[in-house]
Amino acid sequence: MDRPPCTDEYQKLIIRMSTPRVVIDNAVCSSATVVKVDSARKHGILLDAVQVLSDLNLSIKKAYISSDGRWFMDVFHVTDQNGNKLTDESVLSNIEQSLGSIHNEKTNDSNGHTILELTGADRVGLLSEVFAVLTELQCDVAESKVWTHNGRIASLMYVKDSNSGTPIEDSKKISNLEARLINVLKGDNDISSAKTSIIKAVVHTERRLHQMMFADRDYQRNPIFKFASDTPLVTVQNWAKRGYSVVNIQCKDRVKLLFDVVCNLTDMEYVVFHATINTTIDQAYLEFYIRHKDGTPISSEPERQRVIQCLQAAAERRASEGVRLELYTEDRQGLLAEVMRTFRENGLNVTRAEISTIGDMASNVFYVTDAIGYPCDPKIIESVRQKIGFSNLIVKELPFVCHQKAEGEDQSVGVGSAVLFCLGSLVRRNLYNLGLIKSCS
Repeated sequence: MDRPPCTDEYQKLIIRMSTPRVVIDNAVCSSATVVKVDSARKHGILLDAVQVLSDLNLSIKKAYISSDGRWFMDVFHVTDQNGNKLTDESVLSNIEQSLGSIHNEKTNDSNGHTILELTGADRVGLLSEVFAVLTELQCDVAESKVWTHNGRIASLMYVKDSNSGTPIEDSKKISNLEARLINVLKGDNDISSAKTSIIKAVVHTERRLHQMMFADRDYQRNPIFKFASDTPLVTVQNWAKRGYSVVNIQCKDRVKLLFDVVCNLTDMEYVVFHATINTTIDQAYLEFYIRHKDGTPISSEPERQRVIQCLQAAAERRASEGVRLELYTEDRQGLLAEVMRTFRENGLNVTRAEISTIGDMASNVFYVTDAIGYPCDPKIIESVRQKIGFSNLIVKELPFVCHQKAEGEDQSVGVGSAVLFCLGSLVRRNLYNLGLIKSCS
């Protein structure tokens, strides 16, 4: 009679089965580093893997994803932000270790700060008013991310008491802070939907911003200003024979696009069973075979339209609008309030912001447009830089206003072509490429 395995050996088996297997290959592809991940399947596992790569600031050029049965198998072709293969051993080791621990639940705690969540109607000068309130109430912002989309704003802010440098724990001060901020967010026309709250921890800052925007139904609101060519093309069709809903997305490629799309599919409780991602110089083509968590495809036309709206919003929220301004200067109390006031007084609207402090230095990024969303007058930008300091405020990149195609270039993939492209293509290509990738073509 065979003896049952001892407890220690059984636990080792469970750990080995639940720990993702990660293989990094720099020889297969001449233009990208290939990262392969095999793991037991669970809801959200794809998002966890993509999140790791995105948090390491890697660009995903191609991906092949399959998770039929109980196993999850992915291949990612990644580069650094300059489009180069990854050769630094410490970076490769970090990727392997991070992907190897994605089954472990993680949350970002407050790290010695009070975490504020803000949502409301966006308007020119809103952030100036928010930071003015924080300065007046003796609150320093150590880190913050701000997104705007379709006339709405969402922000996560990590703040601390200016005097003590500790989290804000006084209940009276917290109540006063929330009351003042909600009044600013409400303005004159957002009485019901503006929200402010203090939370203790967040799973992932950017994922939480997506959730806040989704809860605020930004996808249902009409944009104040948008180039027609900037709207992502999203098609959703059911493949009855296989029991999938097939989602195709074509849009301008950018950093963290795949994370944003997968994040929203996951939070809408869809499971990605197969996917293929391809990028060209400036375009991304994403194909997903999805089902509900209960195994059924999309069941109605209203649901289909909602998925299209939500995925368009997911692709748009982080899309850079306007001039990118980088501020790097010595941190001091009231710095953000002063900078935002200068933006407001010169008619600049902040469409997105990433605020952080490194030691005693402030390292901030702002994307700005004029008051109605058009590109800023360069003379105004230079005037603002003069007031803040030419050496402190740098113009990193100018807006790309027109997207003109070269003569003879294919203009776009139409809806019909997208549908024909998707049906059956992933099953044939994805499973082949998953284990036997010979080239990047």
